[in-house]
Amino acid sequence: MPRSNHPRKAKRATPGRSGAGDGGAGGSGSVGGPDDDEPSIERLLTGWRSTEHRRSGDWNVQPISALQATKEYMCPGCLKAITPGTAHLVAWRADGVLGDAADLAARRHWHTHCWKIGT
Repeated sequence: MPRSNHPRKAKRATPGRSGAGDGGAGGSGSVGGPDDDEPSIERLLTGWRSTEHRRSGDWNVQPISALQATKEYMCPGCLKAITPGTAHLVAWRADGVLGDAADLAARRHWHTHCWKIGT
């Protein structure tokens, strides 16, 4: 059987459970569960996040793929809906004075083109 060129996804450790018996870093590649809809700082601070410098300050920007987009959001750039299944960006302050948790709570979902011309 040919080998896959894609790295296996590591299982996420859940709070309150030890890593013993989870199969190690290789795992089965399955990710999911009831808590996946809940935003967490660790989840949003990982991945393809980048920091952009704008006139209004520094922003953390993370793309959301069409498969990950499962809810409807209002874009602050054009004030139109971002429908489920539409790839877009999530942006939050990187230089806020109230801390990471407050900045993350104030994050906004933007159409990709609105973010590029806005802020």
